[in-house]
Amino acid sequence: MKRNILILFLFLIVSGVQAQDDAIVKFFSKYMDDDRFSRVYISPKMMQMAGGFLKSNEVKSDQEAADLGELITKIRGIRILTAEKINGKPLYTEAMSTLTKNKYEELMDIQDKSSSVKFMVREEGGRVRELLMITGSTENFTLLSMLGNFTYQDLNILADKTNIPGMDKYKGGK
Repeated sequence: MKRNILILFLFLIVSGVQAQDDAIVKFFSKYMDDDRFSRVYISPKMMQMAGGFLKSNEVKSDQEAADLGELITKIRGIRILTAEKINGKPLYTEAMSTLTKNKYEELMDIQDKSSSVKFMVREEGGRVRELLMITGSTENFTLLSMLGNFTYQDLNILADKTNIPGMDKYKGGK
């Protein structure tokens, strides 16, 4: 009986995490075939390859590159959905409404008359498991989801040392 309860409990935890991931995936999927949008998905394997390249013997003399390679291997994947020359404000509102907000902690919220930018993180066990950036303006929309296993220091280094789309806004808001 205790084993069945434990299995049920674990199933509910996993289902709750997957449900949130599914909300983001559903949002991406909804606009996947819409020609107004550009889509990027970088798989965990690609991130491993990029990190491994930077840590390889060929680049070993450059310690900063090796450290960055180690950091990049912490990224499990990146999804980006973006559209230009589109009213992104309704899309921003729609994307925000799909999120289970109690799973995310707001890091930064920038609002003005024509645009909105929001950075949020999802933490588990004191580690950042997802960095989410949503922007919407009268002229564009961007949703970036970066999954991984980070500290906040890792995110600061990524913002400072990489050209990952959206991280320039993260760095600019520090």
